[in-house]
Amino acid sequence: MANPAKWVSKGISEEALWGECQGSGSKPYQTQVDLGAIAFKCSCPSRKFPCKHGLGLMLLCEREPGLFAKSTMPAWVSDWINKRAEKEEKKVEKAAEKSVDENAQAKRVQAREQKVSAGIAELMVWIKDIVRGGILTIPEKTPAYWDNMARRMVDAQASGLAGMVRNLGATNFWNDGWQSGFIDKLLQLYLIAEGYNNIQNIDPDLQQDLRTVIGFTTNQEELRAQTGVSDTWLVIGKESRDEQQLTIEQNWLYGLKTNSYALVLQFTVKGQFPPLNFSPGMYLDATLVYFPSALPYRAIVKDYNIIRQIDNVNIKTFTGWQQVAGYETILNSRLPFRSEMPLVIASLTPVFYQKQWWLQDSEGCLCKISASYTNIWQLIAISGGDPVNMAVIGRENKYRPIGVWHQNNYKSI
Repeated sequence: MANPAKWVSKGISEEALWGECQGSGSKPYQTQVDLGAIAFKCSCPSRKFPCKHGLGLMLLCEREPGLFAKSTMPAWVSDWINKRAEKEEKKVEKAAEKSVDENAQAKRVQAREQKVSAGIAELMVWIKDIVRGGILTIPEKTPAYWDNMARRMVDAQASGLAGMVRNLGATNFWNDGWQSGFIDKLLQLYLIAEGYNNIQNIDPDLQQDLRTVIGFTTNQEELRAQTGVSDTWLVIGKESRDEQQLTIEQNWLYGLKTNSYALVLQFTVKGQFPPLNFSPGMYLDATLVYFPSALPYRAIVKDYNIIRQIDNVNIKTFTGWQQVAGYETILNSRLPFRSEMPLVIASLTPVFYQKQWWLQDSEGCLCKISASYTNIWQLIAISGGDPVNMAVIGRENKYRPIGVWHQNNYKSI
């Protein structure tokens, strides 16, 4: 192809090199090269890129430049060059727009972080005032006392902290021992606020936990692009609650191979169906991607297939409450302000002791069932008073059952 006899016409300009090569057809192939970006185009049917005609034309020009007289580009060359220039201009414009968008986004993030910091500064004064004044008069506070600080956190774009303040004010001050639960919640609020004030000096994963609990969101599309954890997952629990016009669905999963737990949240407008219809006892072959965290727990489902039934399921269980206590210690050391999490514990029996219900393990150790649990009679009916392997959810010293294994089948309760 680098033979002058092959070329019916040829030419060169500052922008392009072109020529017409006589092939097997009646019309010569129109070959062109963009000299600015070294790009090729040819009317031949070859699937190779660049084709032999483009390479031969460039080689001929390099060997015998005198054969190529500088001239005006023919229309079929100039049209192609102009289209390429237009595309390049659009790319530059898009890159500039993206840069502007990224800069604007960075400014918005910076502005929000300043708002959050200002709100947390006020929150810290509020917390310290509570401690200085003592908590004996706390039950006398009016709803406005809690609502005003929660509203301030909303104004500071820290919706997570607003929810924690409201939860603090929702303490049942008529209960004996309310002080312990109240101080625990107040301490968690303080830990998060103080942690955010020193966020640059802590582990990156813990930074993400702090930002999440305060109310910053994570881009789920970027999350979905990650590899994730593939496993056969058992849905061990499901709960829903309504907040204004939104239904929040919590789904707890257990990985049979990885022995790991996951929480999948789904948010839907009232009256609409969630993207995935989880049902306790359902098995999924799925890939889950965990949110960045010092204690990976919340996840999204990347892809899945439903499995109707699995025989001879091997669940790794905790042997009793002493082992759970050791595990809780590890979890709290990694994430002291964590939420409640599920566990599967072997051979638990519901027992009535000191006018309340407890879960007793095989060694006789007891753990209190959460006061909010209402399905105790269903649990007793299924277990028949016998020890059963049980899935529970909670933290530290209070749990509630969410399912049991009965006759090799998982039953939600």
